[in-house]
Amino acid sequence: MDPLRVALVQHRCGPDPDANLTRSLADIAHAAEQGAQLVLLQELHRGRYFCQQEDTARFDEAEPVPGPTTELLAAAAQRHGIVIVGSVFERRAPGLYHNTAVVLDSDRGLVGVYRKMHIPDDPGYYEKFYFTPGDLGFEPVDTSVGRLGVLVCWDQWFPEAARLMALAGAELLLYPTAIGFEPDDDPAEQARQHQAWMLAQRGHAVCNGLPVLACNRTGFEPDPAAAGRGIRFWGSSFVCGPQGELLGQAPRDEEAVLVVDVDSARTEAVRRIWPFLRDRRIDAYGELTRRFRD
Repeated sequence: MDPLRVALVQHRCGPDPDANLTRSLADIAHAAEQGAQLVLLQELHRGRYFCQQEDTARFDEAEPVPGPTTELLAAAAQRHGIVIVGSVFERRAPGLYHNTAVVLDSDRGLVGVYRKMHIPDDPGYYEKFYFTPGDLGFEPVDTSVGRLGVLVCWDQWFPEAARLMALAGAELLLYPTAIGFEPDDDPAEQARQHQAWMLAQRGHAVCNGLPVLACNRTGFEPDPAAAGRGIRFWGSSFVCGPQGELLGQAPRDEEAVLVVDVDSARTEAVRRIWPFLRDRRIDAYGELTRRFRD
């Protein structure tokens, strides 16, 4: 199998949604010029990360799927002959909204949707106010470049999500992400959080024998409701192979279009020497469906 050239688009987001989307489309074109066949955009790339506060007016920014953003991304996928994975604040019905990843193929348009399953509710990340947990399960999306296991941000901390995508036949795991540093965290804590983020996703690659693509935003975004606070997103978008080996990584504080070649044949080779799926004790895992063993 020929290597698959992938690109991750990491950039800052300003207050103008149309300008942000225009920037994403320009970076998609730049990635395609470099031969990318698959482009992954960051989480909620059309706007600033609005979940720093709870504000009902923000629901006005949501859109249907299919809708304006998917139409523009589909046109870009067709124009460049590539697959694009984007991220949309989805308005499904009045009072029903999702954090939704969308997959656009070159000749078929919108071919798949994944609604974020794990929804955080932490200081600066009040997503439960905005997003209903996904109800589509962990189903890979078939595309012209392979079967994509698309997950979103907070999903990246849950090995069950990565495993279920792998068991359903995903050939790549993709995580559009928005994560960064809290202003009150000291440098040592910031380093621990950043390392944990990297290790968790590289661990998913190792344990499932699959390449992982994680695309994060970068730059500082203020919290409109709390002067002096905000989130400094730590960038660091990366691609790793099926043994967790880093194939490429973007800077923390700079915008970047990271282009990396992924050896699609390595999954088969790695799984032959590390046959984790063979040795799973599926007869002994029933307790995983419990919240906790008291």
